[in-house]
Amino acid sequence: MIPFLDLKGPYLELKQELDEAIARVVSSGWFIGGGECDQFEAEYASYCGAAHAIGVANGLDALHLALRAMDVGPGDEVIVPSNTYIATWLAVSQCGATPVPVEPDARTCNIDPALIEAAITPRTKVILPVHLYGQPADMDPILAIARRHGLRVLEDGAQAHGARYKGRRIGAHGDAVAWSFYPGKNLGAMGDGGAVTTNDAQLADRLRVLRNYGSRVKYVNEVQGTNSRLDPLQAAILRVKLAHLDAWNARRSAIAARYQQGLQGCGLGLPHVPDWAEPAWHLYVVRTPQRDALQARLTEAGVGSLIHYPIPPHLQQAYAGQGYQPGAFPIAEAMANEVLSLPMGPHLGAEQQAKAIDAVLGFPV
Repeated sequence: MIPFLDLKGPYLELKQELDEAIARVVSSGWFIGGGECDQFEAEYASYCGAAHAIGVANGLDALHLALRAMDVGPGDEVIVPSNTYIATWLAVSQCGATPVPVEPDARTCNIDPALIEAAITPRTKVILPVHLYGQPADMDPILAIARRHGLRVLEDGAQAHGARYKGRRIGAHGDAVAWSFYPGKNLGAMGDGGAVTTNDAQLADRLRVLRNYGSRVKYVNEVQGTNSRLDPLQAAILRVKLAHLDAWNARRSAIAARYQQGLQGCGLGLPHVPDWAEPAWHLYVVRTPQRDALQARLTEAGVGSLIHYPIPPHLQQAYAGQGYQPGAFPIAEAMANEVLSLPMGPHLGAEQQAKAIDAVLGFPV
């Protein structure tokens, strides 16, 4: 079986470095905060071209706490993509605010900037674009809209570690970027983890307080915060992997290029990459109305695949209360019925990929 993603490969490649990092933390006796977390935050901020990085427990907390730091609360609205993982919406709902969906560009699968302005109301507080599949959203028009309307921009970078928009790494184009270090991400921990990067010192300070029970001085609580801290063990692991991220992303890019070449003319919808985008290639996603049959064929051939994502948020039971019916967001719904992610990752071998391509080519689209 060719796995969709090889999670053992990173450890086997970096075994000595990772073992030494883990041993360093265990022998230190320091398991919450401390030097490893401080150093990772500094290194990741520098990598992203941001002034600050604030480590938190996971990617959903990164989104939720960033919104709270932007004073999003009950009665507010946040513009979100109709085509995204549900965490983007959940973070808004956890603040008591309402997610307002906007359809994606059918070519890139990312939120369509041309449709955002029509969704803005007097209650809109934040625009929340997602760099889906590791491909940057078109940030310049989004930022221009936000400036015209006095809105904040929070980017969901959970799948875009190392991606570039117009030559500049994702990390601080908007007011803040929320990151996930879930094990399957391009920069993945050995457990959950997350962070927020920003150039806004006041926003960074609020995030540090919110993640630590609303406290900056022990037992003195300024606001009702939460417990959401990146632990030193994960920080040490991420520090090791961060040094290899660009090389691993280059491997992903080479794999994507082989897919693009090998699958040309086969009848599938292949990823469209604008000239200004340098994707991190977190996922390689194809489209076909015969998606379920293609996935079954790949499974028979021993090739792993996944669907990102089979049900758009507005049709999830969790959001039944918002009253959306099938057909409300047809582009997102069509994508949910047609997208299929092929094996991708820096440890996917050339022979494995060739087998995956052959299996796809053997399916009559």
